[in-house]
Amino acid sequence: MIVVDNLHKSFGGFHAVQGVSLTVAKGSITGLIGPNGAGKTTLFNVIAGHLAPTSGRVLMDGEDITGLSPHELFARGLLRTFQIAREFRSMTVRENLMMVPGGQKGESLWNTWFRRREIARDERALAKKADEVLEFLTISHLADHKAGQLSGGQKKLLELGRTMMVEAKIVFLDEVGAGVNRTLLNTIGDAIVRLNKERGYTFCVIEHDMDFIARLCDPVIVMAEGRVLATGPAEHIMENEAVIEAYLGRGLKNKIRASA
Repeated sequence: MIVVDNLHKSFGGFHAVQGVSLTVAKGSITGLIGPNGAGKTTLFNVIAGHLAPTSGRVLMDGEDITGLSPHELFARGLLRTFQIAREFRSMTVRENLMMVPGGQKGESLWNTWFRRREIARDERALAKKADEVLEFLTISHLADHKAGQLSGGQKKLLELGRTMMVEAKIVFLDEVGAGVNRTLLNTIGDAIVRLNKERGYTFCVIEHDMDFIARLCDPVIVMAEGRVLATGPAEHIMENEAVIEAYLGRGLKNKIRASA
């Protein structure tokens, strides 16, 4: 679904992404790991249109999407979440979800004057869909809570729920486990797997929690110093000496072996 071809991104003299080429297969849950500063989030930002590449290109379903804006990519079904959730704090969880779809009739001043019944009908349909999303994510009890009152993990679930309010094809999840307790992380993982298997979502996931990556992702891509270091199944990545030296550390390797 996604092909990244010889992508470079520099900030002045700093080369954040250096000649990265990779693929994200349709229907996969692809993991992207690496130490802090490896270029993972910069890569996400280029793919999702938040940054223009210095050189190289990005293809989606065989079509060159390099340099398209985030809203253009959103319309094509490419969505991303962020390390720090970006909710509308003063709005309810349900209202946050209802805000997602574009082109709503209520966005037109003319319609607010002369097509109020249609607006009300559309809002009822959006509220129904939002409630279905909340039920899928097992957080229906939070529907009327202010989004600013949610815990870190609940906000990550809300961000995932936003992707379900439109026809998403591929979702880039940036550190979905950051600041999330283990119970909620398992809930998020279950939701990702269900969306993948039941609704055909393709995911690319940045995450430092290797248990989470090993459970969900195949393949796993490792970045270090702006380059792709290795690609393969999680169990092979964890045994790759170059990856161990660059990121995992020998202590983690011994821990993995001891628990096997």
